[in-house]
Amino acid sequence: MGTPACVFCVAALLLTMNAWGAQDKPAAPAAPPPDNKPATFVGSTTCQMCHEDIFNAFQKNPHEVVEKDKKRGFENNACESCHGPGSKHADSTSATDIRNPGKLKPAETDKVCLTCHLNQPTHIGRLNSSHAKNQVSCVACHSIHKNGPNGLVARKTADINQLCAKCHTDVWASFQKPYKHRVPEGAMSCVDCHNPHGSLLPRSIQTVNANEPGCFKCHGDKRGPFTFEHAPVRLEGCVACHQPHGSSNPRMLTRPQVRFVCLECHSNLPAPTLPVNGTIGTVPPGLHDLRSPRFQNCNLCHQKVHGSYVSRDFFK
Repeated sequence: MGTPACVFCVAALLLTMNAWGAQDKPAAPAAPPPDNKPATFVGSTTCQMCHEDIFNAFQKNPHEVVEKDKKRGFENNACESCHGPGSKHADSTSATDIRNPGKLKPAETDKVCLTCHLNQPTHIGRLNSSHAKNQVSCVACHSIHKNGPNGLVARKTADINQLCAKCHTDVWASFQKPYKHRVPEGAMSCVDCHNPHGSLLPRSIQTVNANEPGCFKCHGDKRGPFTFEHAPVRLEGCVACHQPHGSSNPRMLTRPQVRFVCLECHSNLPAPTLPVNGTIGTVPPGLHDLRSPRFQNCNLCHQKVHGSYVSRDFFK
């Protein structure tokens, strides 16, 4: 039995009405294009509106001079010199729209600081320093927003030592030994010997007198140059015989007795180089019989162990 013709007519009419209705319905508005414009500087006074306490403290901060820095284009934009252009953050007040150096990776934080500090003498070694290599950023030691002349970093001896001891706990424990430099007593600080920003010498040692170890700043009588040098002093420095942070042995020696320090090098020596029959450690009969008490303290005779002007054997 066929389908009545009227049914097809009704279906066609409904399809036509729907089509005309779809054309009459207004189109949905298009999504606005994403804002890809880079953020721009808005000035420190704009930052002050929300961060007034930080802004007021910053006026007494050494970094306040950046507010007048025309050379790098930071004039009136001291806040944004570190945090980046703040126009988007000012509109949204979202933390994701502003750069926070304290939450960046250490290398990225250092890059922000070195925008200004790269060529300064005290920071010249920062990129190669042990702190940088161990992912310790500038803001780990420096408080950027604090006011006062000592706001950026600790200046008093006790405060410096306390700051360093937070990370270098093993070194601080060495200072509790009976023979040590008087760091816990506040007579000196860690930065008297170490440059936290990096150095040409290992362990960030401070340098004096044309890149010589900072030990000679206090121990100038051991400096030389000597006519007859003691090889370990020239090659390894003071740490060849001494433990500078602290020791259980007198004179901060690495061994409890002087002879044991000497025997670390002066043992199993080759054939004697002197007219006498042998030296320490050679095949007996040797000149020095260490069983005898008079040979057990080497510096009774070899008094100038750091170097001598007149004696090849460091007698005087």
